[in-house]
Amino acid sequence: MEVLLSMTDEELVVSYAEGNDCAFEVLLSRHKQSLFSYILYMVRNRDLADDIFQDTFIKAIFTIKQGRYTESGKFRAWITRIAHNLIVDYFRQERNENTVSNDEYEFDLLNNSRLCEDNVEAVMVKAQLLDDVKRLVEHLPESQREVLNMRYYQGLSFKEIADKTGVSINTALGRMRYAILNMRKMADDFRMMLSMS
Repeated sequence: MEVLLSMTDEELVVSYAEGNDCAFEVLLSRHKQSLFSYILYMVRNRDLADDIFQDTFIKAIFTIKQGRYTESGKFRAWITRIAHNLIVDYFRQERNENTVSNDEYEFDLLNNSRLCEDNVEAVMVKAQLLDDVKRLVEHLPESQREVLNMRYYQGLSFKEIADKTGVSINTALGRMRYAILNMRKMADDFRMMLSMS
């Protein structure tokens, strides 16, 4: 057991895949507190959090045992993503079961934006989307990152960006264009969805 405690998450996954059940116990004890806290924070219901927590580890066990675990060096992120997907699935199912028929109303409920507010699923998807975009921005060349930050996070016009960076407006526009193209390419490469739909 002492040897297992000094192993990395990846080594533990390999050991578990090879039949060492104690390796998974170490993984579980290492990550259960933070994972359960994340799930509870998202669903705000202890019984539901318990269910999703158990389902998360069951899914992880099946995936590892079937040899389909491929996230190198990112076990914590991988297990959190499983939990996240299960939470989204739960709220999506809830929403479908609690859908109100639109037929009995004189006006169209579904097209009245004043009656809409983001549900938990939409908030989670939006948070994930913003997180993904932030990570993509970090991988851009400095000049493109600078223009993108000034435009979207500081709300500057391209003329103001050009003045601040000492380049022409066309250069600032070009850098923005390349930033967006590079982000789209990276999103495709990493199979990220950069859309709320």
